[in-house]
Amino acid sequence: MLCMNKMSSTEETISDLMKNDDGGPVCMVNLLKFKAKAIYEDSRETSLTGPEAYQIYGQGVAKMIGTIGGQIVFSSVVSGLVVGEVEELWDAVAIAEYPSRQSFADMIASAEWAELAIHRTAGLAGQLNISSKRLV
Repeated sequence: MLCMNKMSSTEETISDLMKNDDGGPVCMVNLLKFKAKAIYEDSRETSLTGPEAYQIYGQGVAKMIGTIGGQIVFSSVVSGLVVGEVEELWDAVAIAEYPSRQSFADMIASAEWAELAIHRTAGLAGQLNISSKRLV
């Protein structure tokens, strides 16, 4: 199984996400890999670690998610691997639930999200973002 950490979605991945839109809630499972030290694209000097920069993004986005009627369902630091084998573990896991796929797409297309995403990019080495639906 090929697994590639990426930093952003593409028009194709958002289009694929929307093809299966039933109008109901969607959960986004985030597997996160942090940089040791935050690196901002505008070359600003910072003493922030990758996790600290991502936390700025995460706190702002959590508020945005709450405003649109969603919630952070779970977040945790990864502490080990029990089953399987990977070259390198992710550092953290977070699950956010959105009222709909459209609300997720609208949020990540907003100017407010783009401002926060500067910190996301500075802090993350990569991530997997997996759409899912609750079974119960």
